[in-house]
Amino acid sequence: MNITINGELLNVNSKALVEVLQSFGAVAPFAVAVNGEFIPQSRHGNYVLNEGDSVELLSPIQGG
Repeated sequence: MNITINGELLNVNSKALVEVLQSFGAVAPFAVAVNGEFIPQSRHGNYVLNEGDSVELLSPIQGG
């Protein structure tokens, strides 16, 4: 299945959001949006991705 993560086209074997995030190397804390919709962490475990979905993975940035 083809999806886009942070603008990068990827072919993934799983439709489970949590598995795709793990294989992409996501390290907490982070926020996730799929097709522009924020997905709360409580839904990561049961959220199913579809062909062509666009995933944005955002990590907090510290600075001052």
